[in-house]
Amino acid sequence: MIRVVFFDLDDTLVDTSKLAEMARKNAIENMVRHGLPVDFETAYHELLELINEYGSNFGRHFDYLLRRLDLPNNPKWIAAGVIAYHNTKFAYLKSVKGARKVLLELKKDGFGLGVITDGDPIKQWEKILRLELDEYFDEVFISNDLGVKKPHRKIFEKALRKFNVEPHEALMVGDRLYSDIYGAKQVGMRTVWFKYGKYANRELDYLEYADFAIKSLGEVLEIVRGLNLEEKERADKEVHAD
Repeated sequence: MIRVVFFDLDDTLVDTSKLAEMARKNAIENMVRHGLPVDFETAYHELLELINEYGSNFGRHFDYLLRRLDLPNNPKWIAAGVIAYHNTKFAYLKSVKGARKVLLELKKDGFGLGVITDGDPIKQWEKILRLELDEYFDEVFISNDLGVKKPHRKIFEKALRKFNVEPHEALMVGDRLYSDIYGAKQVGMRTVWFKYGKYANRELDYLEYADFAIKSLGEVLEIVRGLNLEEKERADKEVHAD
């Protein structure tokens, strides 16, 4: 029987891909508006390359952008980028359609709920708290807190131990076939690939590790209830056979 359902955060519960793109574009536009002597396309291209090299959680994107563009470290331009980025993020941050209903129904049904996500703990908690999703979850597991990142099996094993469940009693829902689905499957968890966001058509070499593929979070309820009904019917048959 499934007892615990784990969710990834970004582009599974929180719509972040579109938000990040919008925030970065607005940041560059605001920097140019306040005197950055480079055209938008050039600056934006350099910012994307910088993010690809240093990662999205790097804390000095705009400082390094000026270095890449051979420009002085002008605090006005950096502040303009930071302000526009955060204003956009706060204004447009939203949960994925159907997320709250799914979490509420699972909670009502008595399932344990957890988040397993990579990233900076403060940034990830900020998303959870701003959207008031924290009330649904019993535990939140963030890679930078635990010293291990998906798809490493240890982050999933830590989560399973915390809930005191066996791998076959847990379901992992995520948008990335590699880090979420392949990672969870390696420890024996049931897996649901949420085909959403920028990874909807990527990492398909790992598709075989997904027990289910969905395009709507509402399907998670059907899957969990269906799996538990099958298990109950199987157990009943064994009892009657004895």
